[in-house]
Amino acid sequence: MSKIYKNILANTSFVLNPDWLAIKTIDMHTGGEPLRVIIDGFPELKGSSVLEYRRYCKEHFDHLRKALMFEPRGHADMYGCILLPPNDNQGDFGIIFLHNEGYSTMCGHAIIAISTLAIEMDWIDVQEGDNIIKIDAPCGRITSFAHVKNGQITGVRFHCVPSFVVGLNRIVNVDGLGKVTYDLAYGGAFYAYIDMAKNDFSFDLSPESYRSLIAKGMDIKHAVMASDKEIIHPFEDDLSFLYGTIFIDNNKQKSGVDSRNICIFAEGEVDRCPTGSGVSGRMAIHKKRKEINFGETMTIESITSSVFKGSIVSEVDYGPYKAVIPQVEGTAHITGIQTFVIDPNDPMKNGFILR
Repeated sequence: MSKIYKNILANTSFVLNPDWLAIKTIDMHTGGEPLRVIIDGFPELKGSSVLEYRRYCKEHFDHLRKALMFEPRGHADMYGCILLPPNDNQGDFGIIFLHNEGYSTMCGHAIIAISTLAIEMDWIDVQEGDNIIKIDAPCGRITSFAHVKNGQITGVRFHCVPSFVVGLNRIVNVDGLGKVTYDLAYGGAFYAYIDMAKNDFSFDLSPESYRSLIAKGMDIKHAVMASDKEIIHPFEDDLSFLYGTIFIDNNKQKSGVDSRNICIFAEGEVDRCPTGSGVSGRMAIHKKRKEINFGETMTIESITSSVFKGSIVSEVDYGPYKAVIPQVEGTAHITGIQTFVIDPNDPMKNGFILR
């Protein structure tokens, strides 16, 4: 055995330069959609609520969002979160979400993943059956139910914030597509929902249409943002923006699945899972159209064929809207444990994106 190879075997621990910033994460996925959970090393965020922490992070540490989400540590479709104190003593913890464009207001796949991690890490007193976790997101308090059987987590369902329909069958003119029919709804974030059956597109919702879905999804998003003046949250200005476009195909994809959901969000990210906040908004749409009722469930698949189940818990008045409290169910898994380092002398320390 060579001397150098012996040295390799004997020295596998890297000693960090004291000038480098080290950020520890646990990486996960929910239905294929990544989640980078930042657990240590991120600078302290100041504020007294999740929305204030979110603003502070955007104003002071946006370069670290880019460093952790962008290449070479991430990629154009990376997603992350930071755990924080809850808004009040009734909550368990707070969470803010990171992606390639900035900071989203709600993320169902992250709620499913972080609830799973809370069980795996014993952050809560784990019991058999449902473990209730109250999570403060930028859009409000989310209640999740992490189910444990024989000491193993079998899945997570969560109750989203009040979700409502702003308008059905709206029309927007989109360059290259002409008139596009869409529904505008909120499920913790605002989306333009595109029923493929109501629009004559040259692409479908298969992985082969990935590039077209990004391009056309962003074209529709920008057109709706420019023309629709009702993307207004009834209580929070910080929530009043269009997050993405969701394409829906109600043709049966496979046994046991009701429809396919593909979400193009942020700056052209493609959700690998069916999108928890998107499914929440869909529950409001389907209830409005009398296509779902209490006690009924819709099974919705993603571009990766992963599945979420959506249903309705209750109806509530929410500002001027008759809203629903949706329930979304899915599973998540841990994929890695990382320590990312940021060398101040690295010219690419803040990352970059190539798509």
